[in-house]
Amino acid sequence: MKRFDTPYMADWFAISLRWVMLVGLVVSLGLGQKLDLETAWGLGPLIIWNLIMAALAGMNIRTSYHRYLNLSMDILLTGIFFWFQGGIRGLAFWAGLLPIITGSIYFEFIGALIAATLFSGMAIYFGYYTNDNLALAFIISGINMILGVVFGYFGKSLVTHMRKNRAIWVDAEDKKRAIQNERMRAIYELTSTLSSTLSYNRVLDSALNMSADALNPNLDPDETVSDPLVGAVMLFNGSRLEVSSARRFTNADARITFEGSDGILKKALDEGEPLKFKDIGYDPELGRVVALRNCTNGYIFPLRSGFNIYGIMMFAHPDPNFFTTERTNLLDIIGRQAVIAIQNARLYQDLVEEKERLADVYEEARKKLARDLHDGPTQSVAAMAMRLSIARRMLAKDVKMAADELVKLEELAHRTTKEIRHMLFTLRPLILESQGLGAAIQSMADKMVETFSQQVDVQIEERAVEQLEMGKQGVLFYIIEEAVNNARKHAGAPVIVVRLRQVDSGILLLEIQDNGAGFDVKAMTQNYEKRSSSSLGMVNLRERTELVNGLLNIESAPGKGTNVQVYIPLTEESADRLHHARRS
Repeated sequence: MKRFDTPYMADWFAISLRWVMLVGLVVSLGLGQKLDLETAWGLGPLIIWNLIMAALAGMNIRTSYHRYLNLSMDILLTGIFFWFQGGIRGLAFWAGLLPIITGSIYFEFIGALIAATLFSGMAIYFGYYTNDNLALAFIISGINMILGVVFGYFGKSLVTHMRKNRAIWVDAEDKKRAIQNERMRAIYELTSTLSSTLSYNRVLDSALNMSADALNPNLDPDETVSDPLVGAVMLFNGSRLEVSSARRFTNADARITFEGSDGILKKALDEGEPLKFKDIGYDPELGRVVALRNCTNGYIFPLRSGFNIYGIMMFAHPDPNFFTTERTNLLDIIGRQAVIAIQNARLYQDLVEEKERLADVYEEARKKLARDLHDGPTQSVAAMAMRLSIARRMLAKDVKMAADELVKLEELAHRTTKEIRHMLFTLRPLILESQGLGAAIQSMADKMVETFSQQVDVQIEERAVEQLEMGKQGVLFYIIEEAVNNARKHAGAPVIVVRLRQVDSGILLLEIQDNGAGFDVKAMTQNYEKRSSSSLGMVNLRERTELVNGLLNIESAPGKGTNVQVYIPLTEESADRLHHARRS
């Protein structure tokens, strides 16, 4: 036996007509009051046989030599029934029509004639065998032959028609499979392209072009020229939607920006779910797009991931029935792939920007080191060289004065050594790695007193430090070092206070406070945006605060001192709470 993917209509026609014949035979016997077991038992095998064929047809299964088996069984079982129910004198003398119909369906004209010939011979033989009326036998035989010719002709026409319909159906299925394969190929190419590029423009162009290929998998390339499908991807730039990539938009259309605060765009962005839409020309925002005025309906897919909404992907078409469920499901797949690709592109862009930012940080660190060396040890070494020259001249005139100068020179050398050691300490504080943040800050405070005579009061809770990862401790050390140096150089405060404590569940507060000169925070913030030399300390504080996902707050006024506050979240939940409180 063989199983097929599609049903065979010839089998169903034969089964249906066989049921009709069986009902007719039952009715004939019933009208003649011969519907008893002795006469009608031959119908049982025919009914069972037809049930078996119906079951096989329902499962699209065919036996070996299926057509021959069907015709042979119909001739055999009908012949037995014909013989035992009374032959040409019985009420079912016309039973030969059943195999004639089967033969016409499976073998057309030839099958019907073979079945008719066999039953005609059976009728004549029955007449001779029973010494019955031969004239009646020949009449029934003639009727069978006529029925064979008639049904053979109709069977040929029927089978020809079924073959044409089946060919059309097979062609339609083949075309449908070809369309499905084309769509799957488009999705595969889209996925491959989107996963292999980190360029925004290529991602968006590929999403639009391959969406069009998947929606209209046209095997004739000439027809794609007239494809009226309009598409666009709009991404947020600040608070407005800009056309990043478009299909069939005019140049003027591509320059339009949208607020997304009204109509279809607002509904899609607020709900965050794909939706169909109509009456595009009346939309308060999309109605401005010339390319959409001939379109009767469309489909919009918000490009979102979690709470992040990047923009929308939109398609429109003049055909009001174009966006079927199958097509919208396909667009949903493509939209999700586009979101992933946009996320990858943005992450890559962020990585590039972070790389550039780190390069700027290293450059600033290099410049800061150069400035510190120039302002400190370099000037000291130059001063030592000048004093050595003076001392050399004094040796020839006044030995006592020369000795005093050498003492001063020794003190300058010691101070320069301390400055250099302090710079080396701040570049890589080994005590931070071995003993933690508290010990490192205290060591820095001691060196401040020793090197610059600057008092630094350290108030750090050990419990707060224990909750910090080593990476965050390193960032906080450089924040403290930057803020303390800024206060030492510009504030002129006698004492700088450094505090670290826990102020809320999962949140630490770092404060660097002085009562020195202070400054105008607003004016400095404006300089920060321009990254002027006077705001480089602020730049470093903000960027290092971002590294710990923290929140920086600076309170200061001229003559009122400065308080630098850094809130450090210890968990993601506390980070969300911290930044949410800031926005509100």
